[in-house]
Amino acid sequence: MTADNKVLLEIKNLRTSFRIDGEYYAAVDGVDLEVYKDEVFAIVGESGCGKTAMALSLVRLHNTNFTRMEGEILFGEQDILSLKLPALNKVRGKHIGFIFQDPLSALNPLHKVGKQIEETLYYHTDFTEAERTERAMELLHAVGMSNPELTYNQYPHELSGGMRQRAMIAIAISAKPDLLIADEPTTALDVTIQAQILDLIRDLKKEMKSSIILITHDLGVVAEMADRVAVMYGGQVVETASVHEIFANPQHPYTRSLLYSIPSVDSGSTGERLHTIHGTVPDLRTMPRTGCRFALRTPWIPASAHEEEPTYHQVGPGHYVLCTCYKTFEFAPEGYRMDASVEESAALPKDPADHSQWMRPADNSDDDKK
Repeated sequence: MTADNKVLLEIKNLRTSFRIDGEYYAAVDGVDLEVYKDEVFAIVGESGCGKTAMALSLVRLHNTNFTRMEGEILFGEQDILSLKLPALNKVRGKHIGFIFQDPLSALNPLHKVGKQIEETLYYHTDFTEAERTERAMELLHAVGMSNPELTYNQYPHELSGGMRQRAMIAIAISAKPDLLIADEPTTALDVTIQAQILDLIRDLKKEMKSSIILITHDLGVVAEMADRVAVMYGGQVVETASVHEIFANPQHPYTRSLLYSIPSVDSGSTGERLHTIHGTVPDLRTMPRTGCRFALRTPWIPASAHEEEPTYHQVGPGHYVLCTCYKTFEFAPEGYRMDASVEESAALPKDPADHSQWMRPADNSDDDKK
């Protein structure tokens, strides 16, 4: 992306906290992002990293009884977090569409699919009833329903998983929104249907010239769909870059760990073990709020490699990394145990020849990476 790209959505110091046992814990903690017009912006990370919590914050779909949101979400000239409910409802559906992760729970089981599509048109257009019905039929055809007339009169439980997701997409795009948020749109679908849904989203983007925020943990989907990528961990964005940079030159230890965890076609034939990231994403209540949050999962890295108060470092055009640990990071030596003592860890072999391209230190020369 160049400096000429216009910003459609700007997120400033967003913090979304949930109340647990009377205390608030931030699931999204100080996020700053920009989404440009006519781009696909992917947000990736493990489950529990704050991706969906942030996505729902963008349209204020959290229950306000136990959720606190702070910061700014600037959409055009409006701050989403400051809007009164009537003004917010004019943005949701019309200017920002949302494809939910589980269409079966997102769709109303008591209403037919056609009427649920028409509901958005009723609130955001001046169409007559006949025009709304005609538009709903057009949308069902556009999302690949083989028999739009039949689907229009069916209830959600009568549809397959792929058909429900298509119906969900039809609702999300019905008012031709400027921004489409797709939260894990292919998670519950088989591989063939996943490919069809991704092709559908890509075609609709070209037709409507909308921007898309794609929430996913599937790096294959990211490589295929995205223009830019933000990697989230522990409620923070730890790295942002173009999709090419993320795959060709990952910097943050967490990004490199995610990429190295992707199974390759050759790994089975060579007997190579699939890489796993040590540990798990910490619970909101126990997550450290100072220092590098990924440090708990890389205990073989000295504390001096991390910043006490991590800041962003620019490592290339549009490429930013949180914390200085990326400069010296190496993967754990073979045989490393999370419960190993310092002496045991030091005795393990450290053979650079065992490292693939994703395991090399991030500051290697370009010649070394070829």
